[in-house]
Amino acid sequence: MHVLQRRAARSAARVLVVPAALAALAVAAPQAAAHTELDSAGPAADAVLAGLPPRVTLTFSDPMDGKYAKVAVTGPDGTSAADGSPQVDGRTVTLGLKSGAASGRYTVGYRVVSADGHPVSGSYAFTLQEAVGSSSAPAEEPATASPTPAADQANDGPGGPALAAGAALVAAGVAASVFAVRRRKARHGD
Repeated sequence: MHVLQRRAARSAARVLVVPAALAALAVAAPQAAAHTELDSAGPAADAVLAGLPPRVTLTFSDPMDGKYAKVAVTGPDGTSAADGSPQVDGRTVTLGLKSGAASGRYTVGYRVVSADGHPVSGSYAFTLQEAVGSSSAPAEEPATASPTPAADQANDGPGGPALAAGAALVAAGVAASVFAVRRRKARHGD
């Protein structure tokens, strides 16, 4: 009878304690932080400007790593409109632009890495209007606004890491249960 009680205690420990410990770890573990996103850009996406601004300013939701900041501004003729290299100050990445630019559509492309190691990439465009004469007024002043979501902006969406962690826990629980049942059957000669 003593042997049966020990087996029952071990089985109860496997069945109750292990899942309880896994549940406690899942609840106590910090939630995965959301990926870094582009909060605002100046000039804004789809802006129509009377003149090229002196710089492009990108503001992100998290601090950036200056070592891995890449920003490019391409003019309507396909050449670079950038003057220098990107400067990083916390959450803000700035790139100077050349003066005397031609009118047309400009594309801003970026690939940066946040301080926590998440890469963020995307692009958007703005238009530089051709000056008709001194009487023409700018259609829109350079503004800082939220850009429209770019199709190629890296974002896994909400719940991606949490969903993967939950699936891993379920898979581990199923694997442990299958292992325990097979081991028990092997011990009893079934």
